[in-house]
Amino acid sequence: MPETIPCLWFDGRAEEAANYYVSVFPNSSIGEVSRYGPGMPVPEGEVLTIEYTLDGRTYTALNAGPEFTFSEAISFQIMCADQEEADYYWTRLTDGGEESQCGWLKDRFGVSWQVVPTELPSLLSDPDPERARRATEAMMQMRRIDLVEIRRAADGVPA
Repeated sequence: MPETIPCLWFDGRAEEAANYYVSVFPNSSIGEVSRYGPGMPVPEGEVLTIEYTLDGRTYTALNAGPEFTFSEAISFQIMCADQEEADYYWTRLTDGGEESQCGWLKDRFGVSWQVVPTELPSLLSDPDPERARRATEAMMQMRRIDLVEIRRAADGVPA
């Protein structure tokens, strides 16, 4: 399959967003930048597109006006090795953004992210249906995922 590259539509903040994401994710960088030329609907020299790489994955940010905005219908999952890594991304991406529930958030640009510790899916799909139910019920009450609390609930230990 050829490489697929998400292209995110921003209203005049593509360069700011790309620089922000590069500061959040390790091993990231800004790539090629294209700019509006003369006679275009945006002032000459303004960023049209900016390519950026987040830990080896390429994205494009496009400055294209207010016609379209982001929604939760599309989100990016960050599969985190542990609670510490999940907390890092949660803290960085909610700075200027807003928390939702079950590990979902919107960053300061309105882009939706799911911050998921890799242990979470196994807790939610435990072979013991009662453990899985208790873990799921605990997660549904959370904004930021807290593995200690979900494990405790799965084990039937009161908080």
